[in-house]
Amino acid sequence: MRKLLSCAAVLLVFMFLGLPVPIFAQEEVEVITLEETVVTASRDKEEVRKIPANVSVITAKDIEESRATSIVEVLENLASINFRTFSGNPSQATIDMRGFGGDNPHGRTLIMLDGRRLNRPDMSSVNWLQIPINNVERIEVVRGAGSVLYGDSAVAGVINIITKRGKGKPEVDVSVIVGSYGLHDERVGITGSTDRLSYALTGENQKTFGYRERSKFASKGAGLNLGYDASDYLDVTLGLSFNKTDFDMPGSLTKAQMEQDRRQYQPGHSYDDSSNKYYNANLGIESILGDFGRFDVNFLYGNKDIDCAMPSWWLYYDADIDTFGVTPKYIFEKDVFGHGNKLTLGLDYYHETLDRDKFNDREKTLKASTAELTKNSLGYYIRDEFNILKELILSAGYRTERTEIKGKETLTTGTTPFDSKKIHKGEAYEARLTYLIGEKSKVFAKYARVYRYPFLDEQASYWGFGTDAFLTDLEKEKGKSYEIGTQFYPLENLKIGLTLFRIGMEDEIAWNNVTSRNENLDKTRHEGVEFAMSYKLKNLAKIYGNFTYHDAEFREGGNVGKKVPLVPQEMANARLEIYLPYALMLRPEVEYVGKSYLGNDNDNSAEQLDDYTIYNLFLRYDPEFSDLKLSAFFGVENLTDEKCSTMGYEGTPNVYYPSPGITIKGGISFKF
Repeated sequence: MRKLLSCAAVLLVFMFLGLPVPIFAQEEVEVITLEETVVTASRDKEEVRKIPANVSVITAKDIEESRATSIVEVLENLASINFRTFSGNPSQATIDMRGFGGDNPHGRTLIMLDGRRLNRPDMSSVNWLQIPINNVERIEVVRGAGSVLYGDSAVAGVINIITKRGKGKPEVDVSVIVGSYGLHDERVGITGSTDRLSYALTGENQKTFGYRERSKFASKGAGLNLGYDASDYLDVTLGLSFNKTDFDMPGSLTKAQMEQDRRQYQPGHSYDDSSNKYYNANLGIESILGDFGRFDVNFLYGNKDIDCAMPSWWLYYDADIDTFGVTPKYIFEKDVFGHGNKLTLGLDYYHETLDRDKFNDREKTLKASTAELTKNSLGYYIRDEFNILKELILSAGYRTERTEIKGKETLTTGTTPFDSKKIHKGEAYEARLTYLIGEKSKVFAKYARVYRYPFLDEQASYWGFGTDAFLTDLEKEKGKSYEIGTQFYPLENLKIGLTLFRIGMEDEIAWNNVTSRNENLDKTRHEGVEFAMSYKLKNLAKIYGNFTYHDAEFREGGNVGKKVPLVPQEMANARLEIYLPYALMLRPEVEYVGKSYLGNDNDNSAEQLDDYTIYNLFLRYDPEFSDLKLSAFFGVENLTDEKCSTMGYEGTPNVYYPSPGITIKGGISFKF
């Protein structure tokens, strides 16, 4: 805590004395204006500066200009966000927000697609490639507790990926990106509207051999969005998406093996691979009830079909995961005694099933067992936002939720290792205060209770590692979240943001190698500082930066005072856009990630995962034509060929997962 306060004090001194602030990472790609609104923070449209949270908004234009090939590349330079990957494959990259570390930090950040949760009920990361990147209209990142509005997993924050909705005359967008290690990425899209009907159809094909041997992946996906304005009082939307991702897993390396050849697959490692298919559907209805408010409802469906062969773990299985959801809400906005007031009432119902067949051979002819698991949850929430003064906004909310997890495993011998269930009851509440300063600035404070339910394969062990069993004694995670922050403009084009947060958690869930089972940990505390800035120097340049400090440690038990593994204490990024003659733009970038303890090293007895600094350089060309928009770019990532790893685990010996070295990219796009 002393380091946290010292860091915050230094930043405040720089800002209030008017001294040059150290420039760190990219935060928002565009300076937020007064009119900009987001829907994620309150489940309704709201002006960004009225939201008591650290918010980042990334638009389709920002994504296009970044030349990113995945949503991971779009998000990884934002404050307080850290990605880890076993092979450089973005489809299975694990996101950590606000320093949760461990093997499953993705369970504490809620990822949504048009308001539908993408977090899988099993302990696997979101497939970040399941949404064609050219189908994304905007991405909203809201840091901080969101359990009242969203329930499970919204502990550290919420990321909502919002897809395109066509407007105006038809517009066609075609682009191609090629790069090192056999990378090629082709995209095509058409958007538009006719009278009351809008449409957006997009597709993407991406493939690479990967930096390491046996690290290739291929992804094909498409998205369709239809909108129909039936009347001034009724709006219907339908969103569909499909993705197929195939990838290899090269395994870990020791330090000695990395010195020999960082790009090799794990020596003696059998050939591991997986093929996954994803289907998503979202039917939304928005109805305006005049003076009686507004009623919205979404009907949601998602399917994941997984075909996996991991001989290095003696694991061959097929799994089918279905998610059904209904999320109605009612919003009533009306002044109370002359003061603005907005009331939101809603419920979220989700029914999720996981059916898994395990085999004894790669050909999957010898079935070993089947597992059938279900998760049913029903949550009710209420939230009210009241203007005490025109500049002072108080909001408060409450949520209660009941979730039932059931599981049964049957061996081909007829034995049933488990057939049981567990009921979890979640409760969350929050209080927020926002004070608006001038036309753009704000200060805010927030307190909230948060929770997370166990993944299905945390509650039930059915992989054969240790004893297969349904862990009825495994409880949900819960905690208290505190944060204060500000966003202000000391100059017209200079935006500065600062947030301090603390999350005290109880019963975090982790795998215990000694007992070979998932267990609730002793109390932990996650606290930190998020600093961000952006500055536009007329038509000459733009500067973006952010710096994050994380301090995550155990607060009780045998490891009291020790740091939580896989949490870097410092992260920083910086980006400079320099506008040159002849429609050229030069963009240097730098990313720094500090040291962290290896996975499984709860007592901090092993060596640390090294810190690293990555430099990127891009040159973009955007000429002006009357009917055709042409854009081309050339870039080099990891310019200095930094030898680094985002993942590593304590063992005998310790093992690591090397990240890609120097990478060259280039591409061209047309829009007409």
